[in-house]
Amino acid sequence: MLASVLAVAAVALLLIAPAAWNGYPLLQYDTGGYLARWYEGYLVPSRSTVYGLYLHLGEPTFFWLNLAFQSVITLWVMHLVLRAMGLAKPLKLAAIGLVLVLTTALPWLASMLITDIFAGLAVLALFLLVAHADKLSAIEKALLFAFTAFAAATHSATFGVLFGLCVAGWIVRPFSGPRLSIAGLLQGTAAVAVSAAMLLAANYALSGQVAWTPGGPGVSFGRMMQDGIVARYLNDHCDTIQLKLCPYRNELPPTADDFLWSNDSIFNKLGRFEGMDEEMEFIALHSLQAYPLWQAKAALAATATQLAMVGTGEGTNGWIPHTYGIIERYLPAQVAMMRAAHQQHWDINFAAINRIHIPIALLSMGLLLLIVARILWRRHLDDVGLLAATVSLALLGNAFLCGVISGPHDRYGARMVWIATFVVLIALGRYMLASRLSPGLHKPHA
Repeated sequence: MLASVLAVAAVALLLIAPAAWNGYPLLQYDTGGYLARWYEGYLVPSRSTVYGLYLHLGEPTFFWLNLAFQSVITLWVMHLVLRAMGLAKPLKLAAIGLVLVLTTALPWLASMLITDIFAGLAVLALFLLVAHADKLSAIEKALLFAFTAFAAATHSATFGVLFGLCVAGWIVRPFSGPRLSIAGLLQGTAAVAVSAAMLLAANYALSGQVAWTPGGPGVSFGRMMQDGIVARYLNDHCDTIQLKLCPYRNELPPTADDFLWSNDSIFNKLGRFEGMDEEMEFIALHSLQAYPLWQAKAALAATATQLAMVGTGEGTNGWIPHTYGIIERYLPAQVAMMRAAHQQHWDINFAAINRIHIPIALLSMGLLLLIVARILWRRHLDDVGLLAATVSLALLGNAFLCGVISGPHDRYGARMVWIATFVVLIALGRYMLASRLSPGLHKPHA
């Protein structure tokens, strides 16, 4: 028993080993926007105030409290899933956790001050609430409910994925037999609804506005610009509609990132989100009406591209000036430690790491599809099959939401795809368990 506990504790430490080696929690290009929410008192696009408050609670500990929570919640949710699958022994948790640490983005996500660690965990937590609530204690259900609501409120894409899973659950419930109960679906749907209330309350508390986190139309505009749709719309309509971008229609940058985040971009010249929100929303909505077939093809291409983009480490390098500036402005006591960290000296080689992570991620998604195909062929939905189907739908929903709205990025794939590897390991564990219990069923006859 002691050996099992020590093994799990070792994995908990390994989950935040990248941060420990770094000497400071890993930062991402977007981290500063979340950190600033407590101090600036207004809403900015795509930066959840709920996650900003979460980071603020960890500031006195230089954010190590946040990383400890991320490590513990990861192992706890994984443990509950393994228990629901009949693989509850601590050594199994330690073994699967170790494989995930060595082969996926999971420890990098757990070591980072960004919402991404909660994206995959939220899918697993919702699955437990909906499909296995009968295997949870009252305290476990209450904690999972709270965590699911919190996780969904940290990022609009995570909220969208969970909302989509709930909708899908209600649609397939009549055909799922006892696997999906009305009580479970109500519980999961309520958690997603509470997350929306939580975000609105946090936005009001910090900004005085009862509003959703802004930025959706602007980010969608960037993806449409990258696909060439915005330039076409401007060329077709600038003779009849006066828009700020019309004089620059032949100077638009090639990518959304260049447009939205470059220091000398047209976007900056025209007032950034404050000056461009209405126009970007206008162009995004009207270009949907003007070019529906083009938009549909672009959406399918973006979704497919996003599914294949699963590399670890995007936006986590030594050039994140906005985040550095926020820490220098609001957390001066942490600047020396932050500046001394390996990340700020460009010491992390994600190219080498991705020689392992990308093939494992793609292989895991392929094996996940085989598990789902086996369910469809046999027309028998077991626990592992339902989990595999849930994760497959979550990966597809994540790729659609992120690829179509924001444009494909490795970061959006890496934050979710590790749960595919987790499901494959569970399926392997269940097969090995069945082999030991019924060895004759898996040996050829003489």
